[in-house]
Amino acid sequence: MTERIRDLPGLGEKSEQSLASVGITDVEQLRACGAVMAFYRLQQQAAAEGRAKPSLNFLYALVGGLTDRSWLTVAQTEREALLMTLQGLVEMERLFQQERE
Repeated sequence: MTERIRDLPGLGEKSEQSLASVGITDVEQLRACGAVMAFYRLQQQAAAEGRAKPSLNFLYALVGGLTDRSWLTVAQTEREALLMTLQGLVEMERLFQQERE
């Protein structure tokens, strides 16, 4: 049976719906994509639709859900590394955009 995202610690139905909107519908897909990439995809979707980007707390909750930890613990211990990884994705996207132009 496929594990539901809403059953992960710190995540619920709203988190599951948000992730489904970017094609991530179960825990296996979330693990394969990774928390940072999933969050990045949500940010990109929000920007494209003119909506507010998701809070960084959601990124911490995604990591926490996948590692069975509180989002607060993740925020305290991995904040800088996660932000650097996220920034790396943003920079890579910017480079690809420049090459296309």
